[in-house]
Amino acid sequence: MKASLASWTLISEPRRRWLPFLVATFFASGCIRPAPGTWGTVAAVLVALPLFFLAPAQWWWLSFAIAACLATVLGLLSCPWSIRWYQRSDPSSVVIDEVAGMWLALALIFALPQAPTSGWMLYVSVAVAFAAFRVFDVAKPWPVYTLERLPGGWGIMFDDLAAGLYAALCVALMVMVFPV
Repeated sequence: MKASLASWTLISEPRRRWLPFLVATFFASGCIRPAPGTWGTVAAVLVALPLFFLAPAQWWWLSFAIAACLATVLGLLSCPWSIRWYQRSDPSSVVIDEVAGMWLALALIFALPQAPTSGWMLYVSVAVAFAAFRVFDVAKPWPVYTLERLPGGWGIMFDDLAAGLYAALCVALMVMVFPV
């Protein structure tokens, strides 16, 4: 069943299927075409934005770390359902992995001692993390592509967590080369 057809068929399904669908697609952001992974990452950043205004900067890293762990656990729980529903080993509509990977990148960035916490460098750091995450998620350098081969939800989730780690390393290098 094609991803978009499967998503729209879900409307007539019982409510018990809605929860794993909403988790796996991160509130249906993975159903947006083209490039559902990019839309899922955009959704992750949009959900993260209020934190920058509501929480003290010293708590950002911990907040994103908890959010990334929660997204990973929820992703691991919803991936088996998604694999059965979409009849694919890594359905493109499943973007909870992109959400977890992006939030991991943000957690690692804001755990840095020289993390940007205000001004234009904060926005540049988030934008670079976003772009680097998408590049590493699509290009899948080593070991990202090997993690993708893990069975079931493990492969779906952990390749994106590795891409998030690489994205955080890119931002860390940028912050070291261009200190504020």
